[in-house]
Amino acid sequence: MIEFKILKQSKKSRARVGVIKTPHGEVETPAYVGVATLGAVKTLTTEQVVETGTQLLIANTFHLHEMPGEKIVQAAGGLHEFMQWRRPLMTDSGGFQVFSLGFGKDFSTGKILKPKEGALIQIGQQPKLLRITDDGVHFTSFRDGRKIFLGPKESIRIQERLGADITFAFDECTSPAADYGYTKKSLGRTHDWARKCLNARRTRQALYGIVQGGRFQDLRTESSRFIGSLPFDGIAIGGEFGDDKRLMTVMCRWVIDGLPPEKPRHLLGIGYLEDIMPIIREGVDTFDCIVPTHYARHGTAFTSEGKLHIGQSRFAKDKKPLDKKCLCATCACYSRSYLSHLFRAKEINALQLLTSHNLFFFQSYVKKVREDIKRGKI
Repeated sequence: MIEFKILKQSKKSRARVGVIKTPHGEVETPAYVGVATLGAVKTLTTEQVVETGTQLLIANTFHLHEMPGEKIVQAAGGLHEFMQWRRPLMTDSGGFQVFSLGFGKDFSTGKILKPKEGALIQIGQQPKLLRITDDGVHFTSFRDGRKIFLGPKESIRIQERLGADITFAFDECTSPAADYGYTKKSLGRTHDWARKCLNARRTRQALYGIVQGGRFQDLRTESSRFIGSLPFDGIAIGGEFGDDKRLMTVMCRWVIDGLPPEKPRHLLGIGYLEDIMPIIREGVDTFDCIVPTHYARHGTAFTSEGKLHIGQSRFAKDKKPLDKKCLCATCACYSRSYLSHLFRAKEINALQLLTSHNLFFFQSYVKKVREDIKRGKI
């Protein structure tokens, strides 16, 4: 189980500093959660992830079920032992894959809709590559074509075998292309699955419920009150934000208004640098996002001067570090010139060095936000 304690509540916003105590250590919040989809942060060793100041990782239940399988992980002593991560760990439920491998793939969209005329999902529609039922979701593996069924009980059993400190209830993450009718019906299904997840749990792992409801205020409010009333150890905010990213902070406010203040709040899949301050000001405690690692693998470094695309020829003779204000190992040892050379030469360690820097940069940014909340600045 976990314990959550609020250490400081801002008087200027809904922001707060707290601590989540888990069997594998404490997490000071607000906290950016690193993404370790298959039990690894891409390009980094576990030791290198620790050096970035990362407190907490989240791994992917669906993909670990596909490969190597939860039984292999369990036989290795659980995910902590398997990946040699001695710090707190989350596993998601597989609910996001209902969207990403379903309507998300059909409409080539993420959580923010890129409008397409006529791209509206209504009651009764099904994605092309999976089938959603009231009992769960029938997937076809993109790795080997085998059939996979995932429902509330199955998700909980997989997460129990993986052994993370914090688990999530199985849900349907809806598409921003879904209309009100589809979203309402989906929400009823997600609420039913939330109860089934609570009934299925057999371990002392923490279990978070997930609030859905899309971009619709009445559905978000209904969901936050319903999920908040159940005996979950924490609450996650999932789903999509329509076609306007500015709705995200408004939606967080809708949801958080209905949640019990004593429970930790996690925002799923959000964490661009410009998102961090607004969501923390609304009272989000933890959040996960692939941005720092994904951008690093494409040659982009986040710095105090903005994003640098290190593969550009203008960095070929630049002897400065990526960021003179950064204290990470990459900035202490290597020049922009060298990193540009490595990336242009397609050397693998370019991706490792950029990923390490980006993670350190994000963690340092959030650490400063925590300190500013403590000092009453936010």
